[in-house]
Order: sequence, then structure tokens, then C-alpha cells
Amino acid sequence: MSFKPLVFSGVQPTGNLHLGNYLGAIRKFVALQESHDCIYCVVDMHSLTATLVHEDLPDQTRAIAAAFIAAGIDPKKHIVFNQARVMQHAELTWVFNCVARMGWLNRMTQFKEKAGKDRENASVGLFTYPDLMAADILVYRATHVPVGDDQKQHLELTRDIAQKFNNDFSKRIADLGVGVEMAVGEEKVNGFFPLTEPLIGGVATRVMSLRDGSKKMSKSDPSDLSRINLTDDADMIAKKIKKAKTDPEPLPSEIAGLKDRPEAENLVGIYAALADTTKEKVVAEFAGRQFSAFKPALADLAVDKLAPLASEMRRLMADPAHIDGILKDGGERARVLAEATMKTVRRIVGLLDD
Repeated sequence: MSFKPLVFSGVQPTGNLHLGNYLGAIRKFVALQESHDCIYCVVDMHSLTATLVHEDLPDQTRAIAAAFIAAGIDPKKHIVFNQARVMQHAELTWVFNCVARMGWLNRMTQFKEKAGKDRENASVGLFTYPDLMAADILVYRATHVPVGDDQKQHLELTRDIAQKFNNDFSKRIADLGVGVEMAVGEEKVNGFFPLTEPLIGGVATRVMSLRDGSKKMSKSDPSDLSRINLTDDADMIAKKIKKAKTDPEPLPSEIAGLKDRPEAENLVGIYAALADTTKEKVVAEFAGRQFSAFKPALADLAVDKLAPLASEMRRLMADPAHIDGILKDGGERARVLAEATMKTVRRIVGLLDD
């Protein structure tokens, strides 16, 4: 017996989705559904760690779901839902709060970055965010998670939590006969939770700001010109690419020539990702040409790939009841899977389960 291959991933409903979200995450989600069973979640509970009081959280949640569907995710074959519909996420988080160690969470670089110098004033939710992320994944016993570089550390913590749970409760897992044999290093052990593997790769997994190639494209950037939103129309996409920061040098003939040219490398990476090619092939095609020639080609490509997505998102968002129905159905299906896991977890840790 082995763990059934299953992909889980989630996106926070905090502001507009942008090109970085699409190339770094959502497009991967679409591709993975061809080879895996997939669960895709709008992690609205996580969003409370960023902004506690939301005036438009339901609409932001719907927008993420609309982007999933507009991009090509099939909510009938797979599961699309929002986290708050499945409270087993929160229940398993409490168990993991008791499994994880303070030292592990203290080492999380994202907490340090988001809390800043005033760590004492940061919320407990922000500190234990990685435990909730672990619960999101493991409440479905997911085996694979597509992640960007900025989430690798959190997934490593998820594996640490799973391994410690399996070790701490190894006798109970064996006595109840609920373990699955897995390899941990050179050993074969029985565990209830899988050691989830990251799925990382592809061109332009980290898309940078159009105004500053040293910073990641972000929905929190005050300049709307720094990002291409998935709801931007064709004219706006072209305008933003035209205004994107570059340098005066022509494009090089080899990839090494992009070193120390962050804005140039970013635009080349975006072109390569949208065209499903490599940076090497892009620089070979445009070698020696100025950005005045490259940007129109990039704009045409971006409009061709993104404008239909934006149009479909707007169509879906015009019918919120339809999106709510998809999220409700997905939540009901996800809850069945999550409760099956929690019934066993309650038995393993010794809690009553009527």
C-alpha cells in the first residue's frame, strides 16, 4: 500500500491576481490536472494574517476561483473550494500547533520579513501561518504541492511536521493499522502522513516587478504599472509593457549577457514563459535588437495569451451565484476527504470520535 498521488495548492485572496500568480502558480495547476487528481483552494483563512478586517473578502475569493476556472481548471473533475468551508483545516492546525516546535517557526524567513522589526506586535496567526499551511496540505494527505521558491521553506516545515507526527505516534499508528510504508532516508517506516514533495520548475517561476527588476511582482505594490493584472484588458497590458523599465543596451545573443540586467532578464523570462520556450531561444531570436523592437513583440504575445483569460474572468465574475455554487460543491467534496483524515487523527492522538 502507498499514498495515492494527489496535488494540493492554494492561493490567498488578497488583492488582484497578476501575471506572476498566473505564470508561477495557476498555469502549473492547469497542467497538473492532466496527470494528477488535484485539489485547489482559495485560502481565505490565511488572508486574515495579512488583513484582519476585509470589506471585500467574498469578492476577492470569487475572483481567485474565477481565475482558476478561466485558466482551464475543471471544477467537476477536480476540487475547487475556499478554505473556510472546511473547518477540519483549523482542527488539524491545532494538532500541528502542538506537534511543531517554536524553534522551527522562529526560523521561518517569511515571518521575519512580514513581522519586520516589531515582532512582538505581530499576530499569533502570522507566526503559526506555516502550521495552517501544513494542515491545508496534510488534511488531504496530499503527496505533491506546486510551490514557488518563496514557499519552499514552508513545505519543508510541512514535511518536518508530518515526520514528527508519524514518529511521535508510531505505536498508535501501528496498533490502529492506519500506517502506510514509506522511505525516510534509507529506512522503511510506517506513517500516517506522507512527506509531501514540492513540484518546482518551469520558466519565469519568479516574475519580477515591471518597474524594478530586483523586486518580485506583487499585488501590494502601490504602482499598478509594476504588474499586469489578470483582469487588465488588451490596451492596459500593452501600455504596461511599453512603460516597463529596461536599460539602454540591446538584447544579448547569449543568456550570460543578461547578468546584472534584472529588468532585461525579467522581460525575457516573461516572454519565454508565455511562449513556452526558453530564455536561451528568446535571446537568440532577438539578439542585438533594442527594447523598442522587443517590447511590441512581448506586448502582442501577452495580449494573445492573457486577454482571453481576462475576458472569461470578467464573464464569470458577473455571475457570483455560479461561482458560489462551484465553491459550495467543492467544499462539500473536500469536507468528506478532510473528515476521513480527521476521524483517524482523532483516534491516533486519543481524542473521542463518536
